[in-house]
This record gives sequence, C-alpha cells and structure tokens, in this order.
Amino acid sequence: MKEQSDTELWAAAQAGDAASFGALYERHAHAVYNYLFRRLADWSEAEDLAAVVFLEAFRRRGEVAIEEGKVLAWLYGVATNVLRNRRRALWRHRQALSQLPPRASMPDVAADAVARLTAQEEMRAIREQVSSLPRAQQDVLALCLWSELSYEEAAIALGVPSGTVRSRLARARAALAEQNSDERHRRDRRYSEEMMNP
Repeated sequence: MKEQSDTELWAAAQAGDAASFGALYERHAHAVYNYLFRRLADWSEAEDLAAVVFLEAFRRRGEVAIEEGKVLAWLYGVATNVLRNRRRALWRHRQALSQLPPRASMPDVAADAVARLTAQEEMRAIREQVSSLPRAQQDVLALCLWSELSYEEAAIALGVPSGTVRSRLARARAALAEQNSDERHRRDRRYSEEMMNP
C-alpha cells in the first residue's frame, strides 16, 4: 500500500480522521521536538512544547489550509509561535516571582544522565552565541540550518518572503563567523600572554 502524503493525511485529519492526524504526528514529532530542543537546550521542556505544538495543530486543523507538502513547514511555524508565547509567559512568571521574598534554601536535585547534561551544555553554548542575533535571524537560522527547511518552507513557517529568509540567513551567518573570529583572536591572545608570563 502506498504511503499517504502529508497533504492527504492533513485533508483526512480535517475531515475528522484521528488516525491520519496520528500518522502526521508520528511522521513529524521528532523533527518538531529537535527544533524545539535546539532553540531551548532543554530536553524536557522541548518535549512539553512539542506536545503543545501538536495540540495546537489538532485544535486548528479545521481552519488551516496547507499548501501541498508543506505540513512540516507549518508545524515549524506553530512551534516558533509556541516559543514566543513561552518567552512571554516566562517573563510574566519572573516578574511575579520577583515580588516574592527569597527562599531560605534550595533543594538538592539529582543530576540527569551525563550524556543529556553534556548535550544540554553544548546546546546552551551554541544558543548563547545565536542569542546575540536579532530574533528574526535566530528563527531563520533554526529553521534553515537546524531543521533543514528550504528557504521556501522557512518563508511559509515565518510568513515572510523567501528572499527575506535568504538575507536574514546570510546576515546571521556573517555575524556568527565574526563572533567566532573574535573569540579565536581572544583565545590566541590569552595563550600568548600565558606563554610570555608563565
């Protein structure tokens, strides 16, 4: 039996076929999860937000018309909006917490598996570099490089022309290359100073 396309599955899901939506979930959940992890550098939060993305997709399935073969691009757009909503919620949460008196002590929390921690730390370091870019460039970088969307698919996800995606990605790459060059220069200078002053 021939595998149904995303467009066929989406149409069936719109008509009320839950199994078709489930097939879309099985097909794209991992990609959406990876996109969110790369943006958050946190495994469990990425899992939670991936669930939110698919709940939102299920909720909106009757009102959204998707171009042929562009379901994943649309899901990335939903994920990008979920991330934005999360940032706003975190800001409001921090504002509320700042009004409370500080806690006397923090509980001791057991560490996760070493591999997960290492991956999170590496992703945080990358995210720290990427976070210096304007938000629009961060979104394009995450969609085109990390999630491997085409310029056209990223344009659909972000609701901008594909030329805008190209220019934002070019500016992001240039800025990151300059950051890396500056960091190498600082590291080389520190090494030279250490060698001169043992």
